[in-house]
Amino acid sequence: MTDSTNPGSSDAIQNSIEITIRLGLLILLALWCLLIIKPFVVLVMWGVIIAVAVYPLFSKLKSVLGGRTRLTTVVYIILALAILITPTVMISGSLVDTAQDVHDRHEEGTLTVAPPDESVQDWPVIGDQVYSVWTEASGNLDETINHYKPQLEEISDNIVSTAVGAGGTIVVFIISIIISGILMANATGGYHLALRLFSRLTNDRMGVAYTDLSRDTIRSIAQGVLGIAVIQAILSAIGMYIMDVPAWGLWSLLVLILAIIQLPPILLMGFIIVYVFSIADTTPAIIFAIYAGIVSSSDMWLKPLLLGRGVSTPMPVILIGAIGGAILDGVIGLFVGAVVLALGYELFMVWLSYGETSKDEG
Repeated sequence: MTDSTNPGSSDAIQNSIEITIRLGLLILLALWCLLIIKPFVVLVMWGVIIAVAVYPLFSKLKSVLGGRTRLTTVVYIILALAILITPTVMISGSLVDTAQDVHDRHEEGTLTVAPPDESVQDWPVIGDQVYSVWTEASGNLDETINHYKPQLEEISDNIVSTAVGAGGTIVVFIISIIISGILMANATGGYHLALRLFSRLTNDRMGVAYTDLSRDTIRSIAQGVLGIAVIQAILSAIGMYIMDVPAWGLWSLLVLILAIIQLPPILLMGFIIVYVFSIADTTPAIIFAIYAGIVSSSDMWLKPLLLGRGVSTPMPVILIGAIGGAILDGVIGLFVGAVVLALGYELFMVWLSYGETSKDEG
């Protein structure tokens, strides 16, 4: 009896060891592959997002250029890089010019700060403190700078580190734009790859549905969140440029960030409005204030038009996913969060429908 059972037991142990070794090697290989591609994950993700978002425009450009894919890819990359780099150069130039002007006027002893308006004291929470510091600076700027020197140095360091990070982000987007051009040149193959992946995870019918849902959600977020944020930032920049607001490029960039994370730009533009009232005549200042208010509230009527277009998932689901994703993973989380929550919502609804169908059949 012992002789008859030992061989089987020995084979089972040997098979278990072989399975464990193979599984361990597969896990090791997968982890190794992940480590190798880790530096490129963000670049490729942004490339995919950009490619999916702008592919309709790419198709139109391709038609205009007679269906020549390579030429269209080259023209697209050049145009996209120009759209990215031109505002970057303008914003950088604005910051450099403002910094140089402040430095020169400080060296010449002509740098002054206009006294604040009395309405500054009415600002909630920080009004009295801002009014006090502003008044002190308008009376004796050098003494105020020396008094708050540690805080100013800390702010300066943060600005420098932010500028370095922004420079790195620009490089990431340049590479991602090039990747997106390559992906759009092979759009059919990419779509079929995504289709095979979703079909493998679910089934053929649901694979098509989830592939299209992911595509449409990315385009919806690109239009309804990033698109609106860019519009608000550009309009704000135009207004501040006309009113000759110092460092208008920096404030425009901050407006863009506020709009992306779904905060009203008036949180920043309110301070700019107060500044404009302190340096400009009443009529232009009032016009600028009205203009800034319209720009800040423009998302209220643009968002229903652009967010969720072509997507069956309810708009609040997409918006919650975009905001939650942005809080969790930054700008790229806008898209990842929206897609993941939309897919989760659709799976949940399928599960509910399946339960109702089972009850009806019973």
